Amino acid sequence: MRAIFLALAALLALLRPSSAEETVITILTGSPSGVYYPLGGALSSIYAKAIPGARVTVQATAGSVENLKLLEAGDGEIGFTLGDALTDAWAGNSDGGFKAPLHKLRGIAAIYRNFIQIVARAGSGIAAVTDLKGKRVSVGARGSGTALNAAAILKAAGLTFDDLGSVDYSPFGTAVRLIEKGELDVTLQSAGLGAESIRHLLASTQSTLVPLPPDVVAKIGNPVYVPAIIPAGTYNGQTADVPTASVINFLVTREGVSDDVAYGITKSLFEKLDQLVQTHPAAQEISLKNALTGMPVPLHPGAERYYREIGMLK
Repeated sequence: MRAIFLALAALLALLRPSSAEETVITILTGSPSGVYYPLGGALSSIYAKAIPGARVTVQATAGSVENLKLLEAGDGEIGFTLGDALTDAWAGNSDGGFKAPLHKLRGIAAIYRNFIQIVARAGSGIAAVTDLKGKRVSVGARGSGTALNAAAILKAAGLTFDDLGSVDYSPFGTAVRLIEKGELDVTLQSAGLGAESIRHLLASTQSTLVPLPPDVVAKIGNPVYVPAIIPAGTYNGQTADVPTASVINFLVTREGVSDDVAYGITKSLFEKLDQLVQTHPAAQEISLKNALTGMPVPLHPGAERYYREIGMLK
């Protein structure tokens, strides 16, 4: 009998978690057809190797607003977000979808810029943002930074969602399929240059990028929106520069994530940038020199430790 008990004890010891505590890191991203998701996948590989005991998962979400709410609730350790959504979350701006300030959020780094990319179906008669009136427009998923961007841009152009023929809240990939089927006229996507969804749409149809001129960008009245250019050749068949607006993206975490984990997240992000660039061209913009640009929330102490270590902070 004693031998049986000893055997059972040995089996239980094998099944029991190891004494080294496992570090769970959930990366909150966005639509699988956007930029956040593939970059999140690349980060998961980096963090799994760089952070001892890390078990890393990547979660597809609606995007910025949902990510920030999940982080505040403790349902994730790191997330991608647009700068205007992060500013709204910290302030508790109800117009941005936040009923109360989210003060558990902590900064990791400013990363790349999102470019507002408006693609109109061939034959839709849309050549300018003001032409969206009465059209069928996809504005990004509910709870996404893209939906916030769309509302701001339409307002600057003298329009609201009510002025559109219909408003669609599909993820990027679904919106592309609806345009290909002729069921939508426009998709507005806030993403890094070279977004796969837009690349596919421009290659599969005769759709065109709609310009967003600097005077409309200025009317948004929010300093996180700055005039930008989608350079000619970014997409197949794009023969000219297209004016638009850009918004900085951030990686953020929350209170409760240990200083050591936040330090590892920040350090390995910059030490393994080459892996991110291989994943998506938008990552070419990520750099240490811009890591603290426009950060609207306090840095996590672990991230701050890294920036002090390399001399960026005194």
